[in-house]
Amino acid sequence: MLKVLLAALCTFGLTMLAAAPAIAVTPAAEKAFIDAYKKAIETSDKKTLQGFLYTVNANPMALDFYKEMVTMEAGSKVTEITLTELNAEDKQKIATQKGPDGKPGKSNIPVVKKLTFKTETKSANGSSSGNSSVFVGEVDGKLMIAVPAK
Repeated sequence: MLKVLLAALCTFGLTMLAAAPAIAVTPAAEKAFIDAYKKAIETSDKKTLQGFLYTVNANPMALDFYKEMVTMEAGSKVTEITLTELNAEDKQKIATQKGPDGKPGKSNIPVVKKLTFKTETKSANGSSSGNSSVFVGEVDGKLMIAVPAK
């Protein structure tokens, strides 16, 4: 009985994600978001990078982690950056995410897109590259990085 109930709840959650209203952000606003995010990484503007985080109702422990996470690539060259629709795997990750305490979690805003980027860093000691992605939502016509909620 419990398995049936859990399966029904998961199905309901995925259905609600699929039925969520389409993002209201214009293609021009999406491009501006991508360009600003790329510039902030490449110029090592940690304040701007952290400003992309939607902090309302965010779990404080998760917010601290996200602040570190979004600034990890600061100062790197962005070799590729895209904002894409959510695929089935993304929706499954969102539906089954855990909070910092290990309990089932949810984002503080509905997730509508995924920002994915590749970076490259070169120094006297060599070079390195990285791949990162974050889920984003729309708040008042503006794209923001979703953070796990309290």
